[in-house]
Amino acid sequence: MSGLLPPLKPLPIKERLSVIFIERGEIDMLDGAFVVVDVTGVRTHIPVGGVACIMLEPGTRVSHRAAALAARVGTLLVWVGEAGVRLYSAGQPGGARSDRLLYQARLALDEGLRLKVVRKMYALRFGEEPPARRSVEQLRGIEGARVRRTYQLIAQKFGVKWSGRDYDAQEWDAADIPNRCLSAATACLYGVTEAAVLAAGYAPAVGFIHTGKPLSFVYDIADLYKFDTVVPVAFKIAADAPHNPERAVRHACRDIFRQSKLLERIIPDIEDVLAAGEIPKPEAPPDAVAPALPNPDSLGDAGHRS
Repeated sequence: MSGLLPPLKPLPIKERLSVIFIERGEIDMLDGAFVVVDVTGVRTHIPVGGVACIMLEPGTRVSHRAAALAARVGTLLVWVGEAGVRLYSAGQPGGARSDRLLYQARLALDEGLRLKVVRKMYALRFGEEPPARRSVEQLRGIEGARVRRTYQLIAQKFGVKWSGRDYDAQEWDAADIPNRCLSAATACLYGVTEAAVLAAGYAPAVGFIHTGKPLSFVYDIADLYKFDTVVPVAFKIAADAPHNPERAVRHACRDIFRQSKLLERIIPDIEDVLAAGEIPKPEAPPDAVAPALPNPDSLGDAGHRS
């Protein structure tokens, strides 16, 4: 049957829909298509090759064929909990390339190179050069203070009572509405950022500001966009206090990702940040495994896996 189907033509990351959420349905590949089948048997087609990240909420089941298809077209599957904020697992759409992983690791392990990368992240995030002669730890402290102040200012702008970032993923309903909205919003941002990091061939765990977590580099890159995209959205939704704030946040995040052309920016920004280390990228070894879906016409971003 597979020989009768046309070849897959997934879109470059920058041209894809950012993120969709699926709940309460069986996900399968039927007649060559990625579909969700609900309890009544109704099929909903998902254009998997045009989506960067699919969040799977409670109540979903995924067939082996569907997971394999998502991997082949470079779409990240992420298993999340209630409201889409508890990350349980993720299926890599290809994963890190050895040459880029070694490049990233060298930058992260050398304190001088790491500081250059962190300073570049700071400059991109705040629109100004960081203070001179500061260590990574000192810049992290300065950044934390600015972040807390920015939360306060945005909360004031939307008239939201804000007592600080405080929530427990295991006691979701105990958190206040602003914190729940922020958690839902950042989960969306982390999902699409992880998809871009993997598509570019880098390792999510090898971070520069954040360290010691499975998604440290994802947090580093996502923070470049957080206050320009999802944080204002979260506070606006919190101020409106809809019946289902998490759902409203997810829809609003999807819209702001499209309006800000976020997926067009992430991979070039990753390359720009790492280039601040001012060391050459290693060449891929002759026997390196090529992308799962080669793109001889070079229509995609640098590192695009299709």
